Amino acid sequence: MIPMTLARIADIIGIPVPAPADADVVVTSVEFDTRKVTQGALFVALLGERVDGHDFAAAAAAAGAVAALGSHPLDGTGETLPLLQVPDNDAVLQALSQIAAVSVAELVERGGLTVIGVTGSAGKTSTKDLIASVLRAGFGDSTRASGASGDDTVVAPPESFNNELGHPYTALRAGAGTRFLVMELSARGIGHIAALAASVPPRIGAVLNVGTAHLGEFGSVEAIANAKGELVEALPPASAGGVAILNADDPRVLAMSARTTAEVVTVGTGTGAVVRAVDVTNDGGARAHFTLVTPEGSAPVSLQVVGAHQVGNALVAAAVGRAVGMAVAQIADALDGSRPASRWRMEITERADGVTVINDAYNANPESMRAALQSLAVIGEHRHTWAVLGEMAELGDLAQQAHDAIGRLVVRLGVDRLIVVGQAARPLHLGAHLEGSWGGESEIVDDMDAALAILSAQLEPEDVVLVKASRSVGLDRLATALLAEASTLTSVPEGDAATTGSSTSQEPV
Repeated sequence: MIPMTLARIADIIGIPVPAPADADVVVTSVEFDTRKVTQGALFVALLGERVDGHDFAAAAAAAGAVAALGSHPLDGTGETLPLLQVPDNDAVLQALSQIAAVSVAELVERGGLTVIGVTGSAGKTSTKDLIASVLRAGFGDSTRASGASGDDTVVAPPESFNNELGHPYTALRAGAGTRFLVMELSARGIGHIAALAASVPPRIGAVLNVGTAHLGEFGSVEAIANAKGELVEALPPASAGGVAILNADDPRVLAMSARTTAEVVTVGTGTGAVVRAVDVTNDGGARAHFTLVTPEGSAPVSLQVVGAHQVGNALVAAAVGRAVGMAVAQIADALDGSRPASRWRMEITERADGVTVINDAYNANPESMRAALQSLAVIGEHRHTWAVLGEMAELGDLAQQAHDAIGRLVVRLGVDRLIVVGQAARPLHLGAHLEGSWGGESEIVDDMDAALAILSAQLEPEDVVLVKASRSVGLDRLATALLAEASTLTSVPEGDAATTGSSTSQEPV
């Protein structure tokens, strides 16, 4: 962030500087986790599900925080840590957004920062990671740890940090030395993406797809398309450098070209796409190889990330690289060198006994579930394959039909064993039975310990196991247990302990 006095921050959020604080003290960073607080930080105290960040204000002060932003008194630490107090948690997040908006606007005005926004029903995090990787390869980056300073050439959110907290927090990682700020925009309703884009306006925006994820909250696929298209509506016109990158293979996304005045750059596998992939093949590890074709030339690409769906994500990253002036050969080399950057997304590990565990448990929707199962079929060819699957949440009236369809797909892809975790996903189990009339190949269990008991007893060397469900199911803990030594496979570990400082839900949407 740009350095700001306490007086300026108070003015931005519309409250007075708390007496007797020094209005001229300078804030140089914003943190809500005391473990990351450094000298000059503004500590953001949030009321989380398990902890109250206000309780950690003293620790923040000891670590170097010069002020706090919160919604109630700090229980005696106010004498050493001035509190910018707003009414509630929502107001804290709004204040954080206001601070981020001012910081980013000034960085853009100075002419050194380009903001890039990515949205879609699936693939946002993987695409954001690929974009950041391409830009770092093309423009270099600071050797400092991410978030340690404001001088990283490319700033992107960790994991899927894409909501009302993650969005401004990521924006405030950008500083005077930052050239590119890559933002992942999520939504739980109409207007959410528009609000995020208004706070941190992108010059380049990419829409990946329109699917059925979170259909229960939006009500229809048309409403989801309406929400995702808010990103391209927020872009500046082509005359001001605005670029809308649209997936031509998705008709709903392609139709968004009528909703923007920015330059439209289409990506896809069809001949009409401006940036396209041809001669696509997959190796035995489900990694795609293709020729990248652009108006400026073509180059071969060999992806290291897993899944055929990564071709479309890579094309978006290539289109971003092209939009900021990278040559096609440079972009292809950058894609070749890109590795998975976020946890629990097609994260492949081979155990010492030869069992391969595919941890894709961060989140799930029908589109990402199909992609993961197709990758399992490729990776597990001529091997014994297991799919350990849980509920795909927030699908509304579509839930039973969607789970049934995934269960049938498991059979059609020739997956050898299916374990369904949790009664909420029972239609997935039933779909598999109705499709294949299996005799014990599909089982439904009540919890992760029961699933682990089956796996620890029956897994054999060279088996391949896919673990996937919505984040709320917590199957990442099952994958962690599977990767432990065989002697420790007795129970599923508890979830992560509460971190010091504020906490807030970060399930991506």
